[in-house]
Amino acid sequence: MAEKPEVWLRGPVDGFDPMVMPVVHSLLAAREEIEQLAATVPEDRVWLSPGGAASVGFHVRHLGGALDRLFTYARGEALSDAQKAAARAEASPGTPPPSLAAVVAEVNAQIDAALDQLRAVRSGDLLQPRPVGRAALPSTTLGLLFHAAEHCTRHAGQAISTARLLTAKS
Repeated sequence: MAEKPEVWLRGPVDGFDPMVMPVVHSLLAAREEIEQLAATVPEDRVWLSPGGAASVGFHVRHLGGALDRLFTYARGEALSDAQKAAARAEASPGTPPPSLAAVVAEVNAQIDAALDQLRAVRSGDLLQPRPVGRAALPSTTLGLLFHAAEHCTRHAGQAISTARLLTAKS
């Protein structure tokens, strides 16, 4: 069976304004990458930090949490107490630590929610000012959506690189 082209080369996805299509493609690509990753990392290595690097579990969990927070700001809303608590807990696996499959399932739900939000975005909404964080730093809906997309792809890539370090044959 031939390998599929990268998500961004598969064409537009129905139901989304063309101006947000790069964000849609990035989120779908990140989803595919972390789902493939979940099948390759032994459970006893998900929360390991090789050489002090962040764990695979952290990168995947943070991918979803940051996506949720950035899309909250893109709606013009402040973070909830639950979102703030989740951000503080991202690096700690907890006891017992969740499986990578469980973390990926949570992230997939966050990606689904982000895609639902993107379906409602129209070109005219993209330059709306949006404050970020306690300091209300200036951004726009487009700035937040773009940053969310690149942030997701960055952490998917970091999770893949960390997994390679953890599963390399000596």
